[in-house]
Amino acid sequence: MNRPFKVLGVQQIAIGGPSKDKLKTLWVDMLGLDITGTFVSERENVDEDICAIGTGPFKVEVDLMEPVDPQKKPAVHTTPLNHIGLWIDDLPTAVEWLTGKGVRFAPGGIRKGAAGFDITFLHPKANDEFPIAGEGVLIELVQAPQEVIDAFAKLAAQ
Repeated sequence: MNRPFKVLGVQQIAIGGPSKDKLKTLWVDMLGLDITGTFVSERENVDEDICAIGTGPFKVEVDLMEPVDPQKKPAVHTTPLNHIGLWIDDLPTAVEWLTGKGVRFAPGGIRKGAAGFDITFLHPKANDEFPIAGEGVLIELVQAPQEVIDAFAKLAAQ
């Protein structure tokens, strides 16, 4: 199938739990990831520590998330592997093409994400109007910055 965009690689893995402290014990204290930032959003019901593996354009975020309010939705803590993020070379084109092919997106459209990149989410569940979805997995599409696009192009040319 000929696509007008490319998935370049994994941008992030988001892990949810009732408490970031337990997640940090494993990911930061035991595995040695660095905390590179934080993000809190009442609207998205998330309080997260942004960690990292790797460097440069091959850095992958590992977001450790807990809910701001455990009684509200979205419930970032009810699915331990909350979502996976993928670098996309042309996010608007990808969204337009995928929507035309019947892929269901979560509400919210393209917007700025916690790390400052434009993002959108594929819905985890299909419906009659959009029969293709994440099959239980929330998938974040992330607009790759030019340095990531260039790094992957260089790698592909080798």
